[in-house]
Amino acid sequence: MKRLFSILAITGMMAFGTVNATTNANTSTVATTVASITQEPEETAAPAEDLGFHQELKKRFIEGGPGFMGIVLLCLILGLAIAIERIIFLNLSTTNTKKLTQEIEDALASGGVEAAKEVCRNTKGPIASIYYQGLDRTDEGLEAVEKAVVAYGGVQMGQLEKNVSWVSLFIALAPMLGFLGTVIGMIQAFDKIEAAGDMQPSLVAGGIKVALLTTVFGLVVAMILQVFYNYIIAKIDSIVNDMEDASITLMDLLIRNRK
Repeated sequence: MKRLFSILAITGMMAFGTVNATTNANTSTVATTVASITQEPEETAAPAEDLGFHQELKKRFIEGGPGFMGIVLLCLILGLAIAIERIIFLNLSTTNTKKLTQEIEDALASGGVEAAKEVCRNTKGPIASIYYQGLDRTDEGLEAVEKAVVAYGGVQMGQLEKNVSWVSLFIALAPMLGFLGTVIGMIQAFDKIEAAGDMQPSLVAGGIKVALLTTVFGLVVAMILQVFYNYIIAKIDSIVNDMEDASITLMDLLIRNRK
């Protein structure tokens, strides 16, 4: 539930920031229009300055229309919220495996299994949890320890991969929505040609430009989320490898301490 609240909070902040950015863009546009009206004829004839990257991006977003562009933006916001939550969770789940293993080995040598379990209880992360589950079944034999470690490792892997599929969904959905907006825009452009009965570039140029903007923004959203997705997958693979190595190390420690 806490993770759900954190995702909603991040989404709300991103949405609020987007609304403010759009409002500021509209305000700047109105102010520029008023200023151009009040200028002298000589000043009006001066060439307009090139827009910056952010201003150009806002302009293109508004030109794309609120329909599909808003849905694509929603995919970006939700995808980023889930990706950031996963990145924070994975970073908190990362453990110094060598240090933890050494502490458990020292605890086994000095205080036995209970001391080693206490070390695991005071350490966060899936590796410490796997160690604890294995140590908790040392009285049942090494075979029971191995089964517990394997089973609980699968549980921890599921927690690491939680909600990652939603990010991949938004990666696939954003360009698809962009292509859909482009197709609909092209249909509307051809409807205008049919209604006018004449092929005039000025008649459909604006509609085609708006239609293509949805595809551009859909692809940009997919590329941004793909970077976060690849980082998350790489982080999960790294933690899983540490978990597998820690499982083997735990079995070796228990075998050495039994002799």
